[in-house]
Amino acid sequence: MSKEKTGKTNAMRILDSLKISYEMQSYECDEFVDGITTADRLGIAHEFVYKTLVTVAKSRAYYVFVIPIEAELDLKAAAKAVGEKAVELLPLKDLTPVTGYVRGGCTAIGMKKVFPTVIDASVRALPYLYVSGGRPGLQLKLAVEDYLKASGATAADVIVSREE
Repeated sequence: MSKEKTGKTNAMRILDSLKISYEMQSYECDEFVDGITTADRLGIAHEFVYKTLVTVAKSRAYYVFVIPIEAELDLKAAAKAVGEKAVELLPLKDLTPVTGYVRGGCTAIGMKKVFPTVIDASVRALPYLYVSGGRPGLQLKLAVEDYLKASGATAADVIVSREE
């Protein structure tokens, strides 16, 4: 029997326990789709949707970065933001063992362990954002301050500048 698609995810249970309100939006999703496709399917303006990327440093520490779906992570700025010499994207094969989430459903809220999390500072200009809800096809809308509280994220400039 397949898992019930309407069940609560770890992220939702954590938000509920923190008494943080959120809105859930979902769509049928059998395979990975990128954040831009997700936003388009749900009719959400791209600037409100953020993706979650997991990195590993030379020190073997893991770090989570949350950036706009149309942006690219600046690895040098990301490393600087977490006090490392360098970080690189976590190999896809390691995503589920490290985080407990699958590609397309990864969120900084409710991972197997709490990792240092940095969200791009561009989020400060927004009243709310959408992030993955913990499984592909599920997005959660919540106030920026509530996301920062639930994820423990700090804000820093970590995306490739559009002028470059």
